[in-house]
Amino acid sequence: MSAPPKTVLTASPEESAAIRAAVRTPDLSAFGGLAVIATAGHAPALTDLLADPAVSDSIYDLPRPITEASVSAWIAEAEDLRQRGEALLLVTLDDQGGVAGYSRFTVWPERASAEIAGARRADLQGGGGGTSGAARSFDWMFESLGARLIGVTAARDNVRSARVIEAAGFSAMGERDSLRRDGTLRPSSYWEMTRQAWRARKLRA
Repeated sequence: MSAPPKTVLTASPEESAAIRAAVRTPDLSAFGGLAVIATAGHAPALTDLLADPAVSDSIYDLPRPITEASVSAWIAEAEDLRQRGEALLLVTLDDQGGVAGYSRFTVWPERASAEIAGARRADLQGGGGGTSGAARSFDWMFESLGARLIGVTAARDNVRSARVIEAAGFSAMGERDSLRRDGTLRPSSYWEMTRQAWRARKLRA
């Protein structure tokens, strides 16, 4: 399961409340209409997406086994957390309205911190769209959700994700153990980025 970043920030009550509100009623306009909050109606297509090992094998926090029932429960769990201002599960759509990927944002409002996990459909991987999509998501987490710190992990052998994270300018912070839903641990590479560093990087671009 998700764990807060290693670096500990403290948010004021006002900042924490604003972050929770932004999670409950997210402004998704930055995604150009191609990202929506996951609902029960997305469960069959999302199950099909995640059943592909090329999409899901490297992701530690997915429900397993991947079935329509487990994915439906995962969507319902995410909706409960959204209402508490602590998580948000989005599905991204292709031009035909099919599910092209997903993003799950976990948020710690009292620490002004967040994490993102996600994946794209196998036929869309490797074309460079993942890098631009990830940058858009990071920017949205800082500027719309109001996070001041983002922590991300990837399996140690997940070269593609590491490339995307490092291309975005995240700082490597060694390793940490990611807790799977079955209670086992997965050693993960770990990175962090602050909002201040993100904005400075954008100015230099």
